[in-house]
Amino acid sequence: MVNLPAERDRRVIRECQALEAAGYRASVICPRGPRPLRVLPGTTGTRIHSFPQPLAGKGVLSFAAEFAWALVAVAARLLGLMLRTRVDAVQACNPPDVFWLVGLLMRALGRPFVFDHHDLSPELYECKAGQPRPAVLWMLRLFERLSWRTATAVVATNESFRELAMGRGGCPPEKVVVVRNGPALAEVRRGHGTPDEAGRRQPTPPAEPRQKVVYVGVINPQDNVEATVLAAERLAGLRGTGDWELVVAGDGESMPELRRLATERGVDDVVRFTGWLEAEEVDALLCSASIAIQPDRPSRMAEMYTMAKTVEYVARGVPVVAVDLLETRRTAEAAASYVEHGSPDEFAKAIDQLLSDERTRAVMGAIGRQRFVDELAWDHQVKSYIRLWDRLLRPSPRDYNEVPHGNGADAARLPI
Repeated sequence: MVNLPAERDRRVIRECQALEAAGYRASVICPRGPRPLRVLPGTTGTRIHSFPQPLAGKGVLSFAAEFAWALVAVAARLLGLMLRTRVDAVQACNPPDVFWLVGLLMRALGRPFVFDHHDLSPELYECKAGQPRPAVLWMLRLFERLSWRTATAVVATNESFRELAMGRGGCPPEKVVVVRNGPALAEVRRGHGTPDEAGRRQPTPPAEPRQKVVYVGVINPQDNVEATVLAAERLAGLRGTGDWELVVAGDGESMPELRRLATERGVDDVVRFTGWLEAEEVDALLCSASIAIQPDRPSRMAEMYTMAKTVEYVARGVPVVAVDLLETRRTAEAAASYVEHGSPDEFAKAIDQLLSDERTRAVMGAIGRQRFVDELAWDHQVKSYIRLWDRLLRPSPRDYNEVPHGNGADAARLPI
């Protein structure tokens, strides 16, 4: 179960592509998107078994109803699959952290249940609630712990999540595998001026009228994207509006407020909202960007997250301006310029400095691109992912230097 339609979850698409290439069959159970898809885009035969999502949580009770409905809908479709075909294993993604009940069923049948840990639900609730209710927080931590404990194996998106699973979740180290988020090398066009794997620099395209400062990602309250609009207002005061623009790509519950804020602050002429972009459109936008921004404010939750947008930025050799957070620094290292608090003034000053320093931007971009090629690309992460499934479902060893390709169907696997 993914917390959005599977066609919008690039991690799920990459996982299913990897499973198909390794000879597994996969199916996805997820909320229904705007288009009634039967096959997951980018795959050859991964079937989508979607369900309507009539409930959208805004308060504690509505969230509880949404999670209960998701559990019922997922369980019904999973049982339907089990009646029609063999299901050898289940992978559950969170939020919500309610699919440990499905895990109990799989474990009772003697089949693997893998928990793909996407979000920290207790910390996310604390961040959104302002004044969290102790009972709700206790329940979320209990469900999280049950997800860890019920799982045959846990997939963590970074080292912080792995440490949390071993500490707060009590998981033994061998149970937790790190599989980072990020595009594959083949998905990414190199940004202008960045070196390719042979060390050759890509040709610089004709200069655009204005340099692009880009935000790409989800636009919800915890993402603090309003700081980018306020930073644009400050930046206009520092250097005028003639040679740059801020492009905000994405969508979320804060989008209407963000548009109003841009109008109220008088920056509509330099702030452009694109809405949700598909993968090819994101690639094209980032390859034309001069600077990318990660505005997540400092918090315990933000310290432990690897922001998918940051990996997308460095993959194209785009220098990043970000709050100095643990996992952000582990991801970008010297490819980012770090600010302490994430205030609009801090962002505006850092962006202003980089817009005026093409040489520094080129060095930062090259560092980021090399980190992506050497370590962060999905091509590296997929080896750990397939190794996990082979360990659970196939007794014989495999050469992990290259994921094999083929349409064989040795076992069915269901990422929920």
